[in-house]
Amino acid sequence: MKRFKKSIIAGAVIVGLTALTACGGNNSSSTDVDNWEEWEGKITVWDGPRWEDESENKFHWMEEKVAEFEEKYPGVEVELVQQPWAELGDSLSVAIAGKNWPDIAPIDISGGTISLNHIEDGVIESTDDLFTEEEWADFLPNAVEAYEHDGHIYGVPTSISVQTLLLNLDIFEEKGVEPPVDGRWTYDEFVEKMEALTGDGVYGFSTYIMPGYYEAWPFLFMDGGYPLNEDLTEYTFDSPEAISGLQKLLDLKFEYEAAPVEMGSNDVGGTFQAFANLAQRTVAVQPWATWAINSIQTEEYEMNFMVAEYPTGDTGEPVTIGGVGGYVMFNQGEDEAKKKMVGEFLKHVSSTDEQYVTAQNYGTFPARISAADMDPFADNPGMAAAQELTEQVVPVPRHPDWARIDEVIQGQLQLAANGEKTAQQALEDARSQVESIMD
Repeated sequence: MKRFKKSIIAGAVIVGLTALTACGGNNSSSTDVDNWEEWEGKITVWDGPRWEDESENKFHWMEEKVAEFEEKYPGVEVELVQQPWAELGDSLSVAIAGKNWPDIAPIDISGGTISLNHIEDGVIESTDDLFTEEEWADFLPNAVEAYEHDGHIYGVPTSISVQTLLLNLDIFEEKGVEPPVDGRWTYDEFVEKMEALTGDGVYGFSTYIMPGYYEAWPFLFMDGGYPLNEDLTEYTFDSPEAISGLQKLLDLKFEYEAAPVEMGSNDVGGTFQAFANLAQRTVAVQPWATWAINSIQTEEYEMNFMVAEYPTGDTGEPVTIGGVGGYVMFNQGEDEAKKKMVGEFLKHVSSTDEQYVTAQNYGTFPARISAADMDPFADNPGMAAAQELTEQVVPVPRHPDWARIDEVIQGQLQLAANGEKTAQQALEDARSQVESIMD
């Protein structure tokens, strides 16, 4: 399973970086790399909104980091460009097309990993030398793997998101069902409990399916399935392993009748309300990203819950899906002194202390082991339990046309979840459309 995880995380076809000249319109002084601390000029940093302060400012954290950096290096001006997450990808594409990219840009935690398109365009710098080997060892291996290819690292991972199973313990108690010990269970144990939880208007399990959302996908991974091969050149989601995983998800609804008819629809809000709304609570177990943990801890929901792993399948190891947020450095041309200074800013915002602060306030998990060891969720058992799952995270493929591929696959999964196709038909029928996109 370890080799499986590494190959699907790191697998990508990457064209060698071209010697492009860094753009962005930044005026800078000419400084020898050995005296990089004397470099003067402008660094352009893009970032998205994070947690808000008392003034509802969601950029205050990065603004503080900029001020600290400029105080340490008086000759450096850091221009912060605020970017809505939903528009970040398109904005970067426009900037790259105009050869006017920033020096630093964030990787959206929901997007998963670095953009293969940007690497193929030759505009992302390798960060191999940004940290020592010992310092890189402080980052979770799967977080680094999400930013590397062929022995090179492109960026700095700072945070991890993860999908978890959330269990309404009140329903478990009412039904006389024991929660899984330590949140771990096999698929057979999972089915047994979901059946026992079902009845009197309550179902054991439910989830939704739609493009860009992956709560259901760890079921397809549990027997060893994965959408594309290692070098992202072939569709592989119609393998026996993937079909078996999807069938196990469908069986919860059609064979064991432990899921409602709505399971597999694209009704995100309705799915969550069925689980969390005090007036509903008709589902005992649902998979969600960690934002839901914070939600069900609010006064609006106040749920007695626990976090559990996805059930294990034929691989014998639990697996989940998630994103690895962080930052990338764009091509700096031949200005090695500026590259060093930009690297220092990356180190400034990705330190152990900053990852600890971000974890506490932003609801994500640190990519640094040292930050996780600081126990950012000591007062939040739910988040602490979810943090244990970060080593199981598998990101989505980094194919440049993944959004289109994803839409095809998710459409077929919906048809299967609605009973219109078998698991095998759905995953096999996706092949021709996916191959057309990949060609």
